[in-house]
Amino acid sequence: MGGVRELAASFVAPGPCGVAVRDRLKHLTAQDERVLRVVGAHQGALASRDLKARCADGLEHSADTWAARKRELTGVSSSRIAGAITKATHDQWALARRCQAAHIQNLATGIKTLRHRLSLPIGQKGTKRVAGGYRSKNEWFRKSRRLAMLEDRHTAAVCDRQAGRVRVVRGGKRLLNTRHHLTQARLTEAQWRERWEAERWFIAADGESGKRFGNETIRVTPDGEVSIKLPAPLAHLANAKHGRYILASTVAFAHRGTEWADRIEANRAVAYRIHLDTDRGRWYLTASWQRPAVQTIPMETARARGMIGVDTNADHFAAYHLDRHGNPIGDPHRFPYDLSGTTTHRDAQIRHALTRLINWAVRSGVAAIGMENLDFTPEKTREKHGRRKRFRQLISGMPTAKLKARLVSMAAEHGLSVVAVDPAYTSLWGAQHWQKPLATSHRKMSRHDAAGIAIGRRALGHPVRRRTAPPPHDRSDRAGHRTAQAAPGDRGREETRPPATDRPPGGPSPSGKRKRGTSASNTVRDAPSTHQWVQDSLMHAG
Repeated sequence: MGGVRELAASFVAPGPCGVAVRDRLKHLTAQDERVLRVVGAHQGALASRDLKARCADGLEHSADTWAARKRELTGVSSSRIAGAITKATHDQWALARRCQAAHIQNLATGIKTLRHRLSLPIGQKGTKRVAGGYRSKNEWFRKSRRLAMLEDRHTAAVCDRQAGRVRVVRGGKRLLNTRHHLTQARLTEAQWRERWEAERWFIAADGESGKRFGNETIRVTPDGEVSIKLPAPLAHLANAKHGRYILASTVAFAHRGTEWADRIEANRAVAYRIHLDTDRGRWYLTASWQRPAVQTIPMETARARGMIGVDTNADHFAAYHLDRHGNPIGDPHRFPYDLSGTTTHRDAQIRHALTRLINWAVRSGVAAIGMENLDFTPEKTREKHGRRKRFRQLISGMPTAKLKARLVSMAAEHGLSVVAVDPAYTSLWGAQHWQKPLATSHRKMSRHDAAGIAIGRRALGHPVRRRTAPPPHDRSDRAGHRTAQAAPGDRGREETRPPATDRPPGGPSPSGKRKRGTSASNTVRDAPSTHQWVQDSLMHAG
């Protein structure tokens, strides 16, 4: 066990800090759609101009430059619209910086792997943890060229980061590149242009506590009436007082409608965004607001009623219910999903699988779900698993970040917490200690089911293996406790084993007389003892 790395401590994942709900804007008139398109295009152009100015500032950005940009936008919109645009610009620039840092880290990981493999003799075999040398001189040469290319990219990316330069595309880089592959995307140029323009529109407003219904720019009344404060150059399109335009459509949030109504009745901040789904030709209104920070429950509370251990795989969740002592209860449960197809399909599959998992956890009566704290960032580089293309695609296709965020937010709505554990060795040790003992003629245990037990036990604070080794000195409990699950208050944990018979080995019989030799068939043997020590089941704690 000398090569086993130190395991990170388990922790209760913090709950969600925001809420977003959406409803469709139905029965819009032609004038409504025209106004929304004009407003979106006008404010989208302002947002593009502001993003260009922010990127030009780079690391020289300050409160004074921010205020100057906001004053410039206020003259062609309004103070509140200018504040929403500049805030969205800063968020987009910060996101680009985080992506740039992740790109640099990914390049550095690939460079490190290439340098290591190029330093090894050609044909040297690797291990499970460390890759070996390349198989031929031709491959070695091609990888040496790739190393030079990655080093150039890394140097350029580091220079950009030090200078504060970022690459940002309003509307999305993927949609921009689709313009060159319209046939593969099954789009016409007109369809792509409509989608591109809709993605670059800006019809959003931040909430303001204390203002009427929590928002002055996009206001939604308790009856569902939607009105928009038009920018100054478009004030002539207003159909209500104070430069406002009231849409013919009304909204009614079916999900969290009561919570939303309580907020706007109290004039608490609610942010709104209006966008067009070009594929369906439908307009939507999204409402979002922040929740106060909720203190996560203590680890002892999360473990009090047992745990659901979940092993995440490429096509299913393998879950097992454990009591607070770490003993598996019942049979394993599997929740399948399909990560092929479009992004929308994959997202729906993950959401449905998590819904079934959480509903089962609620019926089981637990207070928390144990989940691996997955992060495949070092594993996604093609340099580590060069020829294993399908394996790299498998790892890259698992939405670990979205999965964790969705599980935490969905579990919080059902009063469940999520305990994140270190994923190291869970599959290996789970299969070693739990797969075979739990397999029966009526229960089939897979390696993933056993990993779910290992994850649950680690979330509960127990070691993965079922029992600790016997004391090293002798058969008494002088050196320590015999079972890892024994709690400090359990009866008999400090006692020695009772003898297997009613007299110690080699001692006299209860009558005080010695037995005669066993040389004849009429030998009298001791009666079986009525007090025998029976070891607890391996599945029982204590």
